[in-house]
Amino acid sequence: MQHEDVDYMAALEAMVGVLKRWAREGRTDTYKSLSTAVAPEHRVHYHGRMMSLLLADACRRDSTGPEPMLSALVVNGSSQRPSDQFFELAVSEFRRRDPDWSWERERDAVFARYRDVNSP
Repeated sequence: MQHEDVDYMAALEAMVGVLKRWAREGRTDTYKSLSTAVAPEHRVHYHGRMMSLLLADACRRDSTGPEPMLSALVVNGSSQRPSDQFFELAVSEFRRRDPDWSWERERDAVFARYRDVNSP
Protein backbone atom coordinates (compact mmCIF):
# COMPACT_ATOMS: atom_id res chain seq x y z
CA MET A 1 0.00 0.00 0.00
CA GLN A 2 1.28 3.45 -0.93
CA HIS A 3 0.01 6.81 0.30
CA GLU A 4 -3.12 7.74 -1.68
CA ASP A 5 -3.12 4.72 -4.01
CA VAL A 6 -6.29 2.67 -4.54
CA ASP A 7 -5.56 0.34 -1.62
CA TYR A 8 -4.81 3.30 0.64
CA MET A 9 -8.07 5.02 -0.26
CA ALA A 10 -10.01 1.80 0.41
CA ALA A 11 -8.28 1.44 3.79
CA LEU A 12 -9.11 5.06 4.55
CA GLU A 13 -12.80 4.47 3.80
CA ALA A 14 -12.81 1.39 6.03
CA MET A 15 -11.04 3.24 8.84
CA VAL A 16 -13.44 6.20 8.72
CA GLY A 17 -16.35 3.76 8.88
CA VAL A 18 -14.92 2.03 11.96
CA LEU A 19 -14.25 5.35 13.70
CA LYS A 20 -17.76 6.63 13.01
CA ARG A 21 -19.17 3.40 14.43
CA TRP A 22 -17.05 3.80 17.58
CA ALA A 23 -18.26 7.40 17.85
CA ARG A 24 -21.91 6.33 17.66
CA GLU A 25 -21.18 3.72 20.33
CA GLY A 26 -19.50 6.38 22.49
CA ARG A 27 -16.23 4.50 22.81
CA THR A 28 -12.54 4.90 22.34
CA ASP A 29 -10.34 1.99 21.41
CA THR A 30 -6.72 1.23 20.68
CA TYR A 31 -4.59 1.57 17.58
CA LYS A 32 -4.26 -2.21 17.66
CA SER A 33 -8.05 -2.65 17.72
CA LEU A 34 -8.40 -0.29 14.78
CA SER A 35 -5.76 -2.24 12.88
CA THR A 36 -7.67 -5.45 13.58
CA ALA A 37 -11.00 -3.88 12.63
CA VAL A 38 -9.84 -2.99 9.11
CA ALA A 39 -8.10 -6.37 8.57
CA PRO A 40 -7.87 -8.71 6.74
CA GLU A 41 -8.89 -6.57 3.77
CA HIS A 42 -6.44 -3.84 4.72
CA ARG A 43 -3.11 -4.49 6.40
CA VAL A 44 -2.36 -1.47 8.54
CA HIS A 45 0.07 -2.14 11.36
CA TYR A 46 -0.88 -0.29 14.51
CA HIS A 47 2.69 0.97 15.06
CA GLY A 48 3.33 1.80 11.42
CA ARG A 49 3.64 5.03 9.50
CA MET A 50 0.59 4.06 7.42
CA MET A 51 -1.60 4.17 10.55
CA SER A 52 -0.50 7.76 11.22
CA LEU A 53 -1.08 8.80 7.61
CA LEU A 54 -4.52 7.20 7.49
CA LEU A 55 -5.64 8.75 10.77
CA ALA A 56 -4.47 12.20 9.67
CA ASP A 57 -6.33 11.80 6.37
CA ALA A 58 -9.42 10.56 8.20
CA CYS A 59 -9.38 13.83 10.15
CA ARG A 60 -8.82 15.91 7.02
CA ARG A 61 -11.75 14.22 5.32
CA ASP A 62 -14.19 14.22 8.23
CA SER A 63 -13.14 17.14 10.41
CA THR A 64 -13.17 20.17 8.18
CA GLY A 65 -13.63 23.51 9.87
CA PRO A 66 -14.83 23.36 13.46
CA GLU A 67 -15.84 19.68 13.47
CA PRO A 68 -13.96 17.60 16.04
CA MET A 69 -11.12 15.32 15.01
CA LEU A 70 -12.40 11.80 14.42
CA SER A 71 -9.03 10.28 15.36
CA ALA A 72 -9.53 11.49 18.95
CA LEU A 73 -11.15 8.09 19.53
CA VAL A 74 -7.95 6.12 18.97
CA VAL A 75 -5.73 5.64 22.01
CA ASN A 76 -2.59 3.86 23.11
CA GLY A 77 -3.35 0.65 25.01
CA SER A 78 -1.21 1.51 28.02
CA SER A 79 -1.71 5.27 28.38
CA GLN A 80 -5.32 5.34 27.14
CA ARG A 81 -4.48 8.59 25.36
CA PRO A 82 -3.79 9.35 21.69
CA SER A 83 -0.27 9.35 20.32
CA ASP A 84 1.94 12.42 20.07
CA GLN A 85 1.09 12.61 16.35
CA PHE A 86 -2.54 13.30 17.25
CA PHE A 87 -1.58 16.27 19.41
CA GLU A 88 0.83 17.59 16.78
CA LEU A 89 -1.88 17.39 14.12
CA ALA A 90 -4.39 19.05 16.45
CA VAL A 91 -2.13 22.05 17.01
CA SER A 92 -0.47 22.41 13.61
CA GLU A 93 -3.24 21.61 11.17
CA PHE A 94 -6.47 21.88 13.09
CA ARG A 95 -5.39 24.93 15.06
CA ARG A 96 -6.43 23.58 18.45
CA ARG A 97 -4.49 26.25 20.31
CA ASP A 98 -7.10 27.39 22.81
CA PRO A 99 -5.60 26.98 26.30
CA ASP A 100 -8.83 25.26 27.37
CA TRP A 101 -8.66 22.72 24.56
CA SER A 102 -8.06 19.15 25.61
CA TRP A 103 -8.11 15.76 24.01
CA GLU A 104 -10.98 14.78 26.33
CA ARG A 105 -13.11 17.68 25.07
CA GLU A 106 -12.28 16.79 21.48
CA ARG A 107 -13.22 13.15 22.10
CA ASP A 108 -16.51 14.15 23.74
CA ALA A 109 -17.30 16.46 20.83
CA VAL A 110 -16.80 13.55 18.42
CA PHE A 111 -19.22 11.45 20.51
CA ALA A 112 -21.79 14.27 20.53
CA ARG A 113 -21.49 14.79 16.78
CA TYR A 114 -22.07 11.18 15.87
CA ARG A 115 -24.67 10.36 18.48
CA ASP A 116 -26.93 12.84 16.69
CA VAL A 117 -29.37 10.68 14.74
CA ASN A 118 -29.02 12.96 11.70
CA SER A 119 -25.27 12.39 11.37
CA PRO A 120 -23.92 10.31 8.47
